[in-house]
Amino acid sequence: MEVKKTAIEGVYVIEPKVFGDNRGYFFESFNAKDFAEATGMDVTFVQDNESKSCYGVLRGLHMQRPPYAQSKLVRVVKGAVLDVAVDLRSGSPTYGHYVAQELTEENHLQFFIPKGFAHGFSVLSNEVIFQYKCDEFYNPASEDAIAWDDPTLNIDWQIPADKVILSEKDKHHQQFNDFKTPF
Repeated sequence: MEVKKTAIEGVYVIEPKVFGDNRGYFFESFNAKDFAEATGMDVTFVQDNESKSCYGVLRGLHMQRPPYAQSKLVRVVKGAVLDVAVDLRSGSPTYGHYVAQELTEENHLQFFIPKGFAHGFSVLSNEVIFQYKCDEFYNPASEDAIAWDDPTLNIDWQIPADKVILSEKDKHHQQFNDFKTPF
């Protein structure tokens, strides 16, 4: 796998080596040893999640507060998303900045988002199957979020606002300027 740095320290795009032939393809979706050598981070994933969504669904911008903060390794099995990580680390030179990466079933790219970031994605294809690994168990009491359409962050989700489909919960998150970071 090739691990590529992004504009924000600690966030990586991972491109696996894909071996294809007339039968299909094979790739190693994660290798802890290779990841640690490339990033200097030793991450132990404890929970895998999968979601299925249709075009226009936007999930985010979610996080868990310490001590249940999560690092995530995300990828698309079917379809395409725009995946976004927002830096919420106090004192970071990129606090309040975000990086976005298109993840598709064709490019097989993965996005590593460390603790201290809000995460979200928008569905760009008719349907998507999205998988992610977490290094901490889900804890509902530590959930937090920032509004997907926050004007300070000004994220281009690559779908028209009138086509965005949100959960009831995602319609009512706080603005970035009202958020007090615990990271």
